[in-house]
Amino acid sequence: MTITVRGLETRDSMKVLAIFAEAIKGADSTFETNVPTWREWDRAHLPAHRFVAVEGTKVLGWSALSRFSERREYAGVVECYTFVRADSRRKGVGLALLSGLVGATEAQGLWTVQALVFPENAAALALHERAGFRVVGTRERIGRHRGRWRDILLLERRSPAVA
Repeated sequence: MTITVRGLETRDSMKVLAIFAEAIKGADSTFETNVPTWREWDRAHLPAHRFVAVEGTKVLGWSALSRFSERREYAGVVECYTFVRADSRRKGVGLALLSGLVGATEAQGLWTVQALVFPENAAALALHERAGFRVVGTRERIGRHRGRWRDILLLERRSPAVA
């Protein structure tokens, strides 16, 4: 498999939403229960940090950032999202996406990338660890998901390149 990571283009929008829909159906990928419209997805993610992993013309996964806060003090802190098609998992797609995303954040001077992961999602935890993230805390019973309270782990990657 030859994986290429490139900037997400508008033509990728339906494939990105389809991959997200697939993740929503799973039990441990996201609190989301409804697929957003492209307009909603577009508003929620920073334009300069959206990537897709492709093999030829097939979109295998996507990664994007959102603001952590509007406060000036947190200008270098962002939250990342990475989702990979079920048939492309465990093939290096997620790591390629996260690596591209981390490189882009460091080039822009962002100092902390955070991710929120369900403790039960061992694959996502291992992926983020390989990409340099570490667990910094647990948010216990932070929200209800499909009728039950769920914890999330707060992961972060602090940039060694940004002083």
